[in-house]
Amino acid sequence: MQVVLQRVQDASVSVDGEQVGAIGLGLVALVGVGRESCEADATWLAAKTEQVRVFADEDGRMNRSCEEVGGAVLAISQFTLYGDARKGRRPSFVAAADPAEGERLYEAYCDALTVPCARGVFGAHMQIRLTADGPVTLTLSHACNA
Repeated sequence: MQVVLQRVQDASVSVDGEQVGAIGLGLVALVGVGRESCEADATWLAAKTEQVRVFADEDGRMNRSCEEVGGAVLAISQFTLYGDARKGRRPSFVAAADPAEGERLYEAYCDALTVPCARGVFGAHMQIRLTADGPVTLTLSHACNA
């Protein structure tokens, strides 16, 4: 399972022109679920998301977590994180989980967060707006079978 985190001042997600989620200060989490992903991945990545220290302390150092600054997470399902474009011009998504399992583990990730969490709509075509802060972007991954 993979999560790409972007530190933001604010962010929102819309489907068919209607806003379905929004946050102020916090993290946008693009959540990808692979064929080998499991529940432990979702739990571990949720804890890491809210505890990773990417927010400035009083000295301007990245020394505070989303949890510590009272931030929130905007979680967006992102199967394309498992796209493989090494061959040809069209990416292959065979490493991505099937939709039912992908949705189950995406929801497990969101449910495991203890900070406020706004969500996109799994499987929908979404428009995401964000004000990047920094920018600060991290990639997290966890594999049950590794």
